[in-house]
Amino acid sequence: MTGPKEFGVFLPVANGGWIVSRNTPPLDGGWVQNRDAALVAEEHGFDFVMAMGKWRGFGGATDHWGTSLEAVTMMAGIAAVTRKVKVWATLHAILHNPAVAAKMIATLDHISRGRAGLNIVAGAYRGEFEQMGAWDAGLDHDARYDLTEEWTQIVKQLWREPKVTFKGKYFDFQDCVSEPKPLQPPFLICAGMSKRGFEFSVREADGCFIGGRDRGETRDASRRAKDLAAQLGKEIRTYCMMTVISAETDAQAEAKAQKYRDGLDEGAVLGMLESYGVSISGEGGNAMTARAQGAFMTQTVVGSPATCAAKIEAFLRDCNIDGLMFIYDDYLQGLRVTGEKILPQLRKAFA
Repeated sequence: MTGPKEFGVFLPVANGGWIVSRNTPPLDGGWVQNRDAALVAEEHGFDFVMAMGKWRGFGGATDHWGTSLEAVTMMAGIAAVTRKVKVWATLHAILHNPAVAAKMIATLDHISRGRAGLNIVAGAYRGEFEQMGAWDAGLDHDARYDLTEEWTQIVKQLWREPKVTFKGKYFDFQDCVSEPKPLQPPFLICAGMSKRGFEFSVREADGCFIGGRDRGETRDASRRAKDLAAQLGKEIRTYCMMTVISAETDAQAEAKAQKYRDGLDEGAVLGMLESYGVSISGEGGNAMTARAQGAFMTQTVVGSPATCAAKIEAFLRDCNIDGLMFIYDDYLQGLRVTGEKILPQLRKAFA
């Protein structure tokens, strides 16, 4: 898909962020850290900020992701204090009625004056939803995506049509109304990587988060997404998460990264594997669970700002990715370094 590269921030909406370690700077998942990160991101010209939806953590010594803010509510607050950066929130289809979801995101779009986006999640953590009586054991993995596809179609119709009547397997809407409409269609994104999830993401969303255990897997996923979109007569933007660990020199950055690996919270990793239904050996897992066993949950670049910029540019070119969502150990420091020393190089490289 043509268009400029986009660079965003995965906000630290849950404690511990995306490094499962006892040795990282404290991320408490609170409002002040998230608000300040969004403001610094906007100041330095990032394109979007996003918050995940999380309802139960992984335990361990750090109680990783045990404390988190609700995504849409928090992004509404961020929308009110920012002016330009896009604000993407997360909703789970098995948890929120589509009419309620449509109204929530339309409200976010009005607060942000047309900057809203929605990350759609089908719902994969059984314990997370079972604790609140929201898990339907009769729905297998593919059926949850069938439900999510109906859910998404209803949300889209409510955003553009005066009234919606929909008769499906999972939802029955009669003459349903939802006003006001969004100022413009919110950007839809999804991270499904299974065969069924991948098909849903490409068919229904504007962008998809992809990943891989290595660069080759990531490149293949991006290519498959774009090829499938072309077959459907549409375009899709592909995004990856990318953790950036920077310091003045490569050696200092590597030492910092090793310190985080040395502090791996093994109990939290086991809790994560359990929540995914993955064995301790990692069998049946995905790229995120595989990476997390080394403390870092995503693709990671380590080095001086110049080294990081070169590595990121090479990754984007090699994998044919349209955008990155950055993650940091120390958000304010990382955002400032990226905004001042890394983003300018990337913008120039892909001008």
